[in-house]
Amino acid sequence: MPISPARAAAFDLLMRIEQQDAYASEILHSKQYEKLSNVDHGLTTELVMGVLRWRSSLDEEIGRFSDKAVNKLDLEVLTALRLGSYQLVFLNRVPERAAVHESVELVKRARKKSAVPFANAVLRKLAASPDRGLVELRKYEREPMRAADLSRQLAHPLWLVERWIQEFGFANAQKICANDQGPPWPSIRLADPHVEAELKREEVDLAPGRLLGSARRVQSGNVAATRAFVEGRVAIQDEASQLVGLIVGKGSRILDCCAAPGGKTRILAAQNPNSSVVALELHPHRASLLRKLVAARNVDVIQSDVREFTAEKGFDRLLADVPCSGTGTLAHNPEIKWRLKLEDLADLQECQLAILCSAMRLAVPGARLVYSTCSLEREENEIVIERALASDPSFRILDARLELNRLQGEGELVWKDLDSLLRDRFLRTIPGLQPCDGFFAAILQKD
Repeated sequence: MPISPARAAAFDLLMRIEQQDAYASEILHSKQYEKLSNVDHGLTTELVMGVLRWRSSLDEEIGRFSDKAVNKLDLEVLTALRLGSYQLVFLNRVPERAAVHESVELVKRARKKSAVPFANAVLRKLAASPDRGLVELRKYEREPMRAADLSRQLAHPLWLVERWIQEFGFANAQKICANDQGPPWPSIRLADPHVEAELKREEVDLAPGRLLGSARRVQSGNVAATRAFVEGRVAIQDEASQLVGLIVGKGSRILDCCAAPGGKTRILAAQNPNSSVVALELHPHRASLLRKLVAARNVDVIQSDVREFTAEKGFDRLLADVPCSGTGTLAHNPEIKWRLKLEDLADLQECQLAILCSAMRLAVPGARLVYSTCSLEREENEIVIERALASDPSFRILDARLELNRLQGEGELVWKDLDSLLRDRFLRTIPGLQPCDGFFAAILQKD
């Protein structure tokens, strides 16, 4: 029995994610895998995302039937075992024989022939286990009582779970973790309302956005395969990310400090059609892609680091959507939770603070600057704002409720419970509590 294209692709993708710090959501839609059939691409996605979401639980299962420590196994062998274990535990429709045999064949394909008997034995023992070891995990039959229970049952690093319990409370931490373990509904933004009918003709079924009136949620179909997506008239973008772009508001000279991949830049350009929008991007290849994606006549894409950028005239609206840990996006990017370390937050904070302070220097009096992340961590959010204001007292925090009220009055914000979107004066969405990723945004005004 040959290895199926889906399993071979899933193995290669997982290896690349581990070895190159690649992101699954990006490479799953890269040109390299365009030739997979819809069925194979669907299975590849299920396998890759499933293994990444449940990695610690799968390793625990492998450890039960292995006479070798999991952390001592070659990465190729461990990756094949994770794939086989995921199919045996979670995918009832996959025949056990196929899950075991093809995973063992992947070990051979990786030129680890000496490990073939070992891999075969581990997977056969797991297949013969009556409960597969994860019944209570799959059915959530036991209510976790401690951080360690929650960490184990919902496959999240303990240090992250402990932080979220302290920050948001146990019940909300549990909702965040549970949300991370399932595929999110894809959200999109349309260049104009007529695109919706076009997508329907291409068998893409849409539902109204749950946060935003202009957003749409994909119920079924492959948006990425449509002509509108290829031509840039549809953007896949989480609703909270769209909301951040909308609260920037209207100005005459607008700066997007960290613009790629461009979803927020498009929103800035669309709601300010007669204004100048400067979009900065540090990396040349991302700047090139940004120019193709954001083809609006009023957008000037510049390959530059905002920390070194100078301009003859300042800006009255600025967005600093800074690089961050991404802990609010784990439903989309589960690999982050296994990569991130506590000590990384300090390095990220220094970078974020430098970007924000650079943006503040480019603001004219009366300007509004939105600082945002897709992180749940205080080090990247409130603490950055505190440090930035301490360094430049000419700025003050505006209550984000003002912008949310405006958007609600315009019919754009359809979410009724504004209080749930706010924490103090900041915008704060929490995955599992709202139907979107976890975003933080602060609105600063220069006096």
